[in-house]
Amino acid sequence: MSAIRVGVVEYLNARPLVHGLDARPDLFSLQYDVPARCSALLHEGAVDLALLPAIEYLRRPDYRVVPDVAVASTGPVASVALFTTRPTAAIRSIAIDSSSRAAVALLRVLCAQWFEIEPKFVTMHPDLQAMLKRCDAALLIGDIALFTEHETVVDLDKIDLGEEWTAMTGLPFVWAFWAGRSDVVEAEHVQALRAARDAGAAAIDDVVAAHSLVDEEPAEVAREYLRKNVQFTLTAEGRSGVKRFYAAAADIGIVPQAGPLRFFDA
Repeated sequence: MSAIRVGVVEYLNARPLVHGLDARPDLFSLQYDVPARCSALLHEGAVDLALLPAIEYLRRPDYRVVPDVAVASTGPVASVALFTTRPTAAIRSIAIDSSSRAAVALLRVLCAQWFEIEPKFVTMHPDLQAMLKRCDAALLIGDIALFTEHETVVDLDKIDLGEEWTAMTGLPFVWAFWAGRSDVVEAEHVQALRAARDAGAAAIDDVVAAHSLVDEEPAEVAREYLRKNVQFTLTAEGRSGVKRFYAAAADIGIVPQAGPLRFFDA
């Protein structure tokens, strides 16, 4: 059994999934980056497994998914949001943080099928003030979205994309899951990843402390987020949510066609 190369999303919501894996160099060599870069590393063959944005799974028919493990939400997710000073129907341009292709794909689906708008999308560095100077609204993801204090800005609304998806479909949204090459990842790796998920979900205080959140107010936000907003299991409802998302993405041309999830043996 050899160590596999693993691309890990550097955001807070991924930390419970890798809790203790740094103590398993016999099984894993971890590399941290933003979601889009983790995807690229896997597609390029630079890693064997990655915490892959769900939409990226459709790019390669040979990928397999670690069963039962995901970053998902039912209702508000808090860390993926559209910030705007305009009513949704009046939004004509959106600055997007392209660090997460799943969030951008979801936003496009919601615009087409829920908000019923056709905005122009402009890729920008995730700086809320600069984004809102150029566009009517701004998409932020991850820790930046979670800790942005939008209430301090006059007339700035935060539209939670997880909440909007569940309102539209009645289903969870699966943001990411472990996916990779079926010829490299073995059952022992899969079992260790599931065990890490269980350990991380049971040690949220330790996870938050390790994420360098020393001030109590943001630390409490982080603890509540990991306990209430995010789920770490890929449930049957979650799989239905993925299926619905893939169908919607195919309908509006984000992907050529939807496809089924295929799983590693555990």
